[in-house]
Amino acid sequence: MAGHSKWANIKRQKERVDAKKGKTFAQLSRAIIVAAKHGIPDPAGNFQLRTAIEKAKAAGIPNDNIERAIAKGAGTYENDDTIYEEIRYEGYGVGGVAILIEAFTDNRNRTVADLRSAFNKNGGNLGETGCVSWMFEQKGVVRIEGKIDENALLEASMEGEADSYELYEEGEDQAAEVFTDMTHLDTLTETLSHKNFNVTEAELRWIPNNLIDIEDDEQAKSIIKLIEALESLDDVQNVTANFEMSDELMLLNLGTSSLPKI
Repeated sequence: MAGHSKWANIKRQKERVDAKKGKTFAQLSRAIIVAAKHGIPDPAGNFQLRTAIEKAKAAGIPNDNIERAIAKGAGTYENDDTIYEEIRYEGYGVGGVAILIEAFTDNRNRTVADLRSAFNKNGGNLGETGCVSWMFEQKGVVRIEGKIDENALLEASMEGEADSYELYEEGEDQAAEVFTDMTHLDTLTETLSHKNFNVTEAELRWIPNNLIDIEDDEQAKSIIKLIEALESLDDVQNVTANFEMSDELMLLNLGTSSLPKI
């Protein structure tokens, strides 16, 4: 899990200093639709929806757009006959790196064409369903930030039916990601919140069962360009890959050498 988490954390830091690499309005709005579709359309009782709304507000999306997205997810928006589908796509990057893409689209043909173009331009291949998903396991992940007492975290994690956790130092700040079976995500989120941990995000995430170590600079550059190209597509909600590389190589190819080391 460490390699996956490192990539997620570096991306999070990168987005803080480079807003152009963040999610588009369309992606953030669709994240709200998905969250409202799979839970109650009330952020007070749906943490994933609350997280999606907070990200949308931070990006400057107007409240009217946010309310419209919630209504679409809940099926109560009268002036919309658009039908969205959640689809998972799979493929390979340079060196056999496995890549999973979660998309939310109203036009499969457009999405497939955009994905295939991104893969082809960056040395990868869009594959068939099932070609790499067997290398991943879907987990519930809860992120907490702030001062963390590890003994208290261990106790709360066990009570919330967590499988494991990882602690991080981000500059002077502390953070942790707590992993659980996807059916226990709500229970874990509520338990950590009840134990006064600062829960900042809760999501379902694909975790690679094995990692491919990337040491070659050209391969690293190709893979990161592919990941960023895929993430820039409006229909794409999440991208997960099974690679690992050093902090230095990652930051060099992200072009963000000023980012804190993780």
